[in-house]
Amino acid sequence: MNLYRSARAVAGASGDDAIDWRSAAEAAKAATDPGSIDLEPGEAEAYASDVRDARAGVRSVSGLEFDVPETVEIQNRHHWIDANVATFERVMSTLETHANTGTFPGVARTINTGTMTVMLSFLGRNVLGQYDPLLLADTPADEHALYFVRPNILKAAESLEVDPDRFRRWIAFHEVTHAAEFGAAPWLSEHLEQRMEEGIATLSQGSFDREAFRDLDAAMTVVEGYAELLMDHAFDDEYEDLRRKLDERRQGRGPLQQLFRRLLGLGLKRRQYERGKDFFEYVVSTRDLETAAVVWEGPEYLPSHDELDSPEQWLRRVER
Repeated sequence: MNLYRSARAVAGASGDDAIDWRSAAEAAKAATDPGSIDLEPGEAEAYASDVRDARAGVRSVSGLEFDVPETVEIQNRHHWIDANVATFERVMSTLETHANTGTFPGVARTINTGTMTVMLSFLGRNVLGQYDPLLLADTPADEHALYFVRPNILKAAESLEVDPDRFRRWIAFHEVTHAAEFGAAPWLSEHLEQRMEEGIATLSQGSFDREAFRDLDAAMTVVEGYAELLMDHAFDDEYEDLRRKLDERRQGRGPLQQLFRRLLGLGLKRRQYERGKDFFEYVVSTRDLETAAVVWEGPEYLPSHDELDSPEQWLRRVER
């Protein structure tokens, strides 16, 4: 980790955009220990086996037809930063078009680049696994990727005092559930992209499209909640201790880390997990898993923001 090199990269931010993405990635990597991907004998096959078993398990309990990405990568933290900086750039591009209009654009660019550096570095040290639908990318609709950040998985397993193989497998099952969702709902990527673009476009114009962000939050709550539901049914080992210890770890973070999590919306993501899981648990307890999967039949079947808290209203609307 080289903080001087990181600061120098931020200070050298240039270009015409509000954020110098190349400098942000360079600075984030300079400030982040990459960690090791020197795999132990059989470890690569263990990752592959986890993904295959997760695919079979999720298919079995959900009845959904899907496949896992062709791109499955075991990454270090720098690999994750490189893979995600392009996603951040795509998401922010609409906002950037309008943002760089200040009296001192070079100063603003440096501040923005520094802020993005901190975000990328923090996430790069904490993300365990990621299913990446490559939103807003100029790629075929069926192209997606699956990442495992090995040093973070090992570090988290050690700090939680849990078996690293079981922990890695649990992470694999979680990410494969997301592949199931996007595979079962080919329209989902476009739906999320439209809501993101609408919301960001209005922000860049100095207004706030509350409805677009409510729709986006509701859709992501469904994505996270359904994944939690499938994990509980598909995972083939004990998991309650893993979930409990992860929750305790999040709550026990220091004030600076808690601040970062709030700024990055990670507390919101936890709320999405819980709210979405409550919704689907009600649906399954009163109907079944097959009814829960109705949400993927089309965007009109997604529960609204209000229906997430009143799943019986959603059941009446879809007549199930």
